[in-house]
Amino acid sequence: MSDAEGLGSLLAPLIAVQRLLTRYHERGMIIGGIAASLLGKPRFTADVDVVLLLSVTDIPQLIAAAIQEGLTPRITDAEGFAKRHRVLLLRHDASGIGVDISLGMLPFEIEAIERSQLHTVGTLNVRLPTPEDLIILKAVAHRPKDLLDIHTLIECYPDLDRERIERWVREFADALDMPELWEDIASWLTNKLKLRKGVKLI
Repeated sequence: MSDAEGLGSLLAPLIAVQRLLTRYHERGMIIGGIAASLLGKPRFTADVDVVLLLSVTDIPQLIAAAIQEGLTPRITDAEGFAKRHRVLLLRHDASGIGVDISLGMLPFEIEAIERSQLHTVGTLNVRLPTPEDLIILKAVAHRPKDLLDIHTLIECYPDLDRERIERWVREFADALDMPELWEDIASWLTNKLKLRKGVKLI
């Protein structure tokens, strides 16, 4: 099964989202479950998650551009919510699939988007984070499904830049006073590194 076939009902909203990103000169990328499925192993996901480098002052223009691509607000005061929480909640009209656009501003988000890469899905080119940066994003989100995605990505990519992952996850852990962000995944990365070096794990 191709990546495009595996996306099923998410393909149409993904196409609309990628068109929206193109309007903003690729200053964004697809994250969340779709990125985990395309970079790791396919899994169920019910929506499309995006991070886009925009200011809250750009929200009205973003909503207008999204509507032109068939993506409309799914809550009454979507603009006010986005200004308060930096997340624009949309719905793909044709499919009813939810689309969440996070307004990026952090140094890591800027760097991750600069490092992002195009991934071919059928006839569509989709901008995705590197495996390392997706692991960092999921370490911060830190839900059970995010930890499962991290484990899968570690298994799929034996040559991960462990130092980059550790540096950023530790930085987020310190800023949020949540040491578990790093502690919960450190052994997986360490064990993978040992296996690559031929060290037998006990």
